This record gives sequence, C-alpha cells and structure tokens, in this order.
Amino acid sequence: MFGASIGRGASRIINSMVRGLANNRVNPNYLTVIGVMINVACGLLFGFGHFFWAGLVLIVANLFDMLDGNVARLTGRVTRFGGFLDSSLDRLSDMVVFLGIMIFYARDTQYHSILNVFLAGAGMIGSVMVSYASARAESLIPKCDVGFLRRPERVVLLIIGALSTHWESESLFANRMPAVLWVIAVGSYWTFAHRMYHTWRETQKAEEKSDAPETKPASNIPAGEKRNAREVGQTSSPVPR
Repeated sequence: MFGASIGRGASRIINSMVRGLANNRVNPNYLTVIGVMINVACGLLFGFGHFFWAGLVLIVANLFDMLDGNVARLTGRVTRFGGFLDSSLDRLSDMVVFLGIMIFYARDTQYHSILNVFLAGAGMIGSVMVSYASARAESLIPKCDVGFLRRPERVVLLIIGALSTHWESESLFANRMPAVLWVIAVGSYWTFAHRMYHTWRETQKAEEKSDAPETKPASNIPAGEKRNAREVGQTSSPVPR
C-alpha cells in the first residue's frame, strides 16, 4: 500500500509536469536532447568516481526520458522522426553511462578492477543488443518486448548501484555496483537470447500459417441436391435441339 501511494504521487507529479510543458508548447525533441546531455554529465560523474551524485543525475535524466514521449502524445507531436530520435539517443545514453563506469574502474586507483571493466563493457554490449533485437524483430513480427531485463530495469539497477556507493563504508548494503554489473551483464544476454527465441518462434508460426493449404468454402447447396446433381450428370445425356 505504501509503495502504491508513492507510485500514485509520482504519477501525479509527472502528469502535472507533462501538462505544464504541453501548455507551454515545448518541443518534445528538445526534451530528448536535454535528457541525453544530462546522461553525458552522468557518465562524466561516473568516470571521476562520484557514483552517488551520478545516481541522482541519472534519476533526473530518466525523468526527461519519461517526459518527452508523454508531451509528444499530449500535444499531438508524435512523429516518425521523433520516435527515431528518442530510440537512437536512448542507446547513446546507455552507452555513455557504461563508458563512464568502465573508465573509472580502468583508472589507476585503489578501485582499479579489470573484472569490473569487463562486466561494464559486457553490460553495455548486452544492453545495445537487447534494444537492437527488439527493433529488428518488430520489422518481422508485431511485438518483441519479452525478457525480464529491459531498459527501465537496467536504469533502476544502475541507480541502486550508484546510490549505494560510499567508498569508505563497510556496510553490507554499500558499494553494490559490482553486483549490479554482474546482474546486468548476465541478465542482458539472457534477455537477448529470449528475444531471439521469441522472434524465431513467432516467425515459424507465421510461416506455418502462410504455408497451410487454403480451405475452400463449402457450397450452400444442400447435400441431397448435390448428390442428385451428380447422379443426373452421370446418367443423363444431352437432349438434342
């Protein structure tokens, strides 16, 4: 109940922001570009090791990601290019955040870790492949959004890992970014494989359906009349004129 109340409160805040932006005729594409610029700042913070502040900035960046589509729908500015821009810059936002994490763990500090660099790189590749598999599959089948680790889940995990990072803390719940990277790295490829399988199964169904022989509709003539017609055709001879 408490979680639901928080969700309703957050929805009201977002909806009021969307209405305010729509009333001021803000172009949703501007919101998309601002969102990716904030994500670039987030990547820089990760690169310099300021994980907690990067987590806060990541929340703001993804707030813009929620706003642009809603503003576009409310103002009637939903366009093909807008969808393309949003999808493309989302991929850029994902990669720049992972790149910042990779740079931090690759630096010559006490937190240097080749394993974490590898996990962040694997997570970056996996996240892009999950999104690409969905986009490519939906040119063949109606929908391909299966899998448990989609972009919203990845973002939430990164926020949790970032906000939990307090380098001097020895708490069990602190500095969970390496664990988050493991989950993202493994979960992304699992989701990618799931989408590959889902697409294969749906295309197989479509091919089987297209290859099935067409059944001709039955005639409206009653069965008895059909039999009589056949018998007459077999026994009677043409009448000379």
